[in-house]
Amino acid sequence: MRPAALPATLLLVLLLLCLSLPSSGLEAQQPPLPEGVTAHGRGLHGYLGFGAGRPAEKSEFSAGMGFYAAVWPLIDEPIGHFQIGLPSAWITPDNSDNRDTPLAPEGTLARTWKERGPTWDSVFQTVEGGLGYWARNHFRYPSPKFSMNATPQCYDYEVGSPGWSFFYEDEALPDDRLGIAQLSNRLLIPPDALPFEGEPNGEFLGYTYMALPFTDPVEGKWPTGDQAWTCFLSAANFKGPIAYYIPETWSKIAELFEVPFLNGRGLDARAGNMGGGAMEINTVPRLEGRDANGVVYSKIPALRFPLNAEGRSLLVQDVTYYSSAALADGFRAWRDGGAECSGRFAEEGAWRPALQPRRTRYNQGGSPIVGVDRFFENRVFDGNVWGLRWREDSPAPEGAFPRYVKHVGEERIVVAEDEVPVETGLREARFALAERGPAYTSPGRGAWAKPGPSGETFSVDLADGSRVTYAWYRFIDQPSFQQYAWSEEKRERLQAFIERIHASWPIDRDYMAPPGVGTLVRLDPALLVSPPEGMEVGYVPIVIRQVDAESESEKAKGSAGSP
Repeated sequence: MRPAALPATLLLVLLLLCLSLPSSGLEAQQPPLPEGVTAHGRGLHGYLGFGAGRPAEKSEFSAGMGFYAAVWPLIDEPIGHFQIGLPSAWITPDNSDNRDTPLAPEGTLARTWKERGPTWDSVFQTVEGGLGYWARNHFRYPSPKFSMNATPQCYDYEVGSPGWSFFYEDEALPDDRLGIAQLSNRLLIPPDALPFEGEPNGEFLGYTYMALPFTDPVEGKWPTGDQAWTCFLSAANFKGPIAYYIPETWSKIAELFEVPFLNGRGLDARAGNMGGGAMEINTVPRLEGRDANGVVYSKIPALRFPLNAEGRSLLVQDVTYYSSAALADGFRAWRDGGAECSGRFAEEGAWRPALQPRRTRYNQGGSPIVGVDRFFENRVFDGNVWGLRWREDSPAPEGAFPRYVKHVGEERIVVAEDEVPVETGLREARFALAERGPAYTSPGRGAWAKPGPSGETFSVDLADGSRVTYAWYRFIDQPSFQQYAWSEEKRERLQAFIERIHASWPIDRDYMAPPGVGTLVRLDPALLVSPPEGMEVGYVPIVIRQVDAESESEKAKGSAGSP
């Protein structure tokens, strides 16, 4: 859930960074366009957001945050060069006590963004995982996906799954940049994110990031805190924690750049700084055409929103901030030999802010778009639910975002489809569809091979048309941990605790409180797995490859038919 206060300059820099990366084969094939119609980027940029209050003692409720977000197909087909985030998380370490010392060391990418000085606190470290469509997904399908994502080192790299970055690379991250520990022994976490079953249309996915103490703090010249930001999901067919960021993921920047000031400044040790939220409309293509008088019109892909029985789009509900009393305190006591912790979030550690709608603004190629408010208004409904109310006199069907604008000077004026002159060619013009990307592959050596998996590999086909291959690793033997020279005692203590969690926390328990309204979405059932005999506790399924299922099947047929 990106805070509405996040500066647009930062987001523009991140967008330009994404656009400058290698294509990874994720090109889009543009269908033939009518004469005079041209294809462009920067079709729509803006935010649909809300504000959220904070308690007077905000640090008390900075050990976690969560909410329920609607899941629906924003687009009817996988459009190329398209990226819009549905409401997602945004957590940064609270360094508000630092007024002038840089947190981004010289040599990091963020340090080149001079406008973020003098502290670079907003681009130091982030957890920003959630729902969305990303331009660099390899395996697109109409519905959104869910992904964990974090930037541990001033945007030098990102961590999006137990093995890979945030769709930027086909190959797994280097061993020393792996940061997520797979926790669930029942759910696969593919590098291209988690798809959903069927065609969701406004059902809700709950997710919470909670700082939990799986291990003790580490003292010394380069200390590490005990906060492991753990992702919990709440879906109709799966509930519980899926993975966590290993605390050293955040702390090692201090030693790597030899900056003692950064000790204790990362998300391993600091309270989480969390604010309001927004849908970030980021990378959207546009088509342009001219009428007989030379006036330019633009078209963007059709964007639609879910509607309830009252014609409203309910997008986010049950926004909650948590203190350590919600789970971390009981979790630590259980780890240290105390009473078993159920994993349910205690109400005495929860605080629910009142939401407020924020003014929405949009632009196309830097020019303001005028007239979107004729279609809908940003609202907070009864029950503290944020969403959109569609106007009865809207020039388009309810739930449809305006897709045509007329260029008038420096402004882009929203017009209905029947107001677009036929000779522009825009009405029948189609957008480029995203093509399937290359396989995500793990190296089969280093942290992936030593100690390595236990037993054979398995494969399943997902709803997004991909095929995932995975192997079962003993929890402490999974690749992400192998970069750390932990003592055998520390490793085995953590392993034993994970076995207790696997034995005690089922996937049908309400860890988050159920949503106030609506129903839960279903994850793609192919993501759900059962441990092999003898590995019921203490082992986790690590994805080692993800590839387009159709091309893989064709390749197999070709091999089978070879003489």
